[in-house]
Amino acid sequence: MLLCAFAGTCFSLLWTTSSATQRAPQPYGPPQQIATIKDRSITESSGLVASRSKPGAYWTHNDSGDGPFIYAFDSRGDSLGAFRVTGAEARDWEDISIGPGPQPNRSYLYIGDIGDNDQARSEIVVYRVAEPILNNTKSTRSRPGVTEPAESIRLRYPDGKHDAEALLVHPLSGHLYIVTKVPIANPVVYEAAAPLTPGKLMTMRRIGEIRVPSLFGGVITGGGISPDGRRVALCDYFQGYELVLPANASNFDDIWKQRMTGFDLGKRKQGEAIAYRLDGKALLATSEGKQAALFQVERN
Repeated sequence: MLLCAFAGTCFSLLWTTSSATQRAPQPYGPPQQIATIKDRSITESSGLVASRSKPGAYWTHNDSGDGPFIYAFDSRGDSLGAFRVTGAEARDWEDISIGPGPQPNRSYLYIGDIGDNDQARSEIVVYRVAEPILNNTKSTRSRPGVTEPAESIRLRYPDGKHDAEALLVHPLSGHLYIVTKVPIANPVVYEAAAPLTPGKLMTMRRIGEIRVPSLFGGVITGGGISPDGRRVALCDYFQGYELVLPANASNFDDIWKQRMTGFDLGKRKQGEAIAYRLDGKALLATSEGKQAALFQVERN
C-alpha cells in the first residue's frame, strides 16, 4: 500500500538516520543488489518466499490491484512463470509464506489477504495452495498456469480489527502468525495454531506486542521464518529486523520475547517483502515498482 503520510514526509530523514546509526551489525553483511526482477507484470512485489520444490526460485505477488496471481523468478531475476490461484480472490494481498499442509511431503504456499488500511474487515483470509511445479514451460501473466484449488482459511482477531502486512508460517508445526502494522506503537503478534480448518472461521490467539528498534514504531510490511524454524525476519519500509530463538529454547513462542536486531536491507524504493534464502544463510528483499531490485544480505 501507499506509504503513510508521516513516512512519506520523513523518509529522507529516516534513511539518513538509519544509514548512520544502523550500519549492518554482525552477524549481517552489507546489502548487495544481486538482480533486477525482469517480469514487468510484477509491479508491486508485496511478499516473498523461497520455493521448496525448486532451489534458487522465489515466489512473489503484487499488492492490491492485481488479480489472484503468483509469480516465480530466480536469483538472477529471470521469470519462471505466472500462475492464477484457483478459487482465490485478491482483495488486498500483502504477504506470502510457505509451510506444511494437508498432504505430507508437500509444500504449500500461504497467501495473506490480510491488508485492512481502514480497519473495516470483520475477518481476513489466508489462501493455502500446493506449491506449483516449476518446469521449463514458462507461463506469463497473459497466459498463466493454474494452481490446484486453493483452500480458504478464514481468520479474525480476538480484540477488534487490525491492518497487517506480515504473514509467517512455521515450517515444521504449520502454525500461522500475523504481525500487525502499527505506526508510532508496538506491533502485535497473533497466532492461528495448526491444524488450520479451511472454511471455518477461526479466532486467532493474541501472543503479545513486540518492540521494534525504529523511530516510527511497528510499520511492519513483511516477514518470514527461517527454514530451520529458529529465526524470524521482519521488515518495514526502511530496514530489516531479526529475532533469534535461544539455543536452549524449545517453545517457538519464546522468540517473540527476544531482543530484535536491525540491519540494512539496501535502498529499496518501497520495501514490503523479506524472505530467507532456502539454506537460511541469507535474507532477500524486494520492493514495489517495475523491475525492482532484488537485494541480498548474507548472514555470517
